[in-house]
Amino acid sequence: MWDKKNYIVELKQVSVYQQKKMILTAINLQIRPTEFVYLLGATGSGKSSFLKLLYGELPFLEGEARVFDFELKKVDEISLPVLRRKLGIVAQEYPLLEHRSIEDNLQLILNATDWTNAELCRQRIAEVLALVKMTDKRFARPSELTKAERQRAIIARALLNKPSLLIVDEPTAGLDEEAAEDILTFLYSFAQATATAVLFATNNPAIPSQFPGRVLRFVGGKVNTLQHLPPPA
Repeated sequence: MWDKKNYIVELKQVSVYQQKKMILTAINLQIRPTEFVYLLGATGSGKSSFLKLLYGELPFLEGEARVFDFELKKVDEISLPVLRRKLGIVAQEYPLLEHRSIEDNLQLILNATDWTNAELCRQRIAEVLALVKMTDKRFARPSELTKAERQRAIIARALLNKPSLLIVDEPTAGLDEEAAEDILTFLYSFAQATATAVLFATNNPAIPSQFPGRVLRFVGGKVNTLQHLPPPA
């Protein structure tokens, strides 16, 4: 039986495959609404594959899993877009379109998720850009942005539909220490203010010590839950 009242994600004896190769096995995991969860592991440890399984980028082959009201083994071409509208996804395989402005990049997502009122679209784009402090970059193209600004724009795109779960895959990769800390601070503060659950994948063991949260360690094809880290002193 699923516990939909207390958890937004439940996995029971789940294995993750990529091109028929098992990446992770025997995952048993529950994630509560509003929980901030770090996925910690080296590059190639399966963090990205795990996240891709949750949002339907990889096929579900083994075990039992639920994300919101969707059983992953039953998700098809019709239900997958509906599931993804409840998620905010920040991942490398979804880059910004270089030949479009930031506003156009965001508008495309709204178009794809059935926003039809032009005025409401303009308002929502303005809101998310203000959240990530990118209002003045609305008409810029990605090539005109710094790496940190690009990541902020991608985060803004993920927030458009007010997701209940934000999936963030290595959002600080390639950023300097100050920019990386800025991104993490924003995501944590946003999650706390809006009661949004976050799955934050990183290969940097120092990041989970900056803000409290549950840590899932990816090592040896397994996912192990570590203690909740206390707030930094």
